[in-house]
Amino acid sequence: MDTALAHRLRTAGVQPSAQRLAVASYVLDTLEHPSADQVLERVQAELPMLSRATVYNTLHLFVRQGLLRQLVLAEGKVVYDPRLEPHHHFIDDQTGRIEDVPWQAVKVGDVGTLRGYEIREYMVVMRGRRLPAPRGKKK
Repeated sequence: MDTALAHRLRTAGVQPSAQRLAVASYVLDTLEHPSADQVLERVQAELPMLSRATVYNTLHLFVRQGLLRQLVLAEGKVVYDPRLEPHHHFIDDQTGRIEDVPWQAVKVGDVGTLRGYEIREYMVVMRGRRLPAPRGKKK
């Protein structure tokens, strides 16, 4: 058992079990933004008896306890994000890959001046295509 991970779960008020630890070991440390089905597929490779219901219940528990953020970045597509600090997202149109964008990389107007709204949180979701990395310039 990963004692650091078990401690992290207990600190968040989650009683560690073999199934919760298996889900946590993937979803709390990934750079991806997996859907519940992707979590199930990945974790079932190591724990074949894991059920879909257990994965969904565990993900919802982790969200409730503040370990994960549940995001709807496209209609009908729910993904989970272990990064809790403010940041934005970029979705590649060709691959569907979701990438984190640093908070300070995007300038947004003062949302606090919007009248008639009480803003709890916000983020920018950008869609487009990732350009190839620039090659070294020839002299």
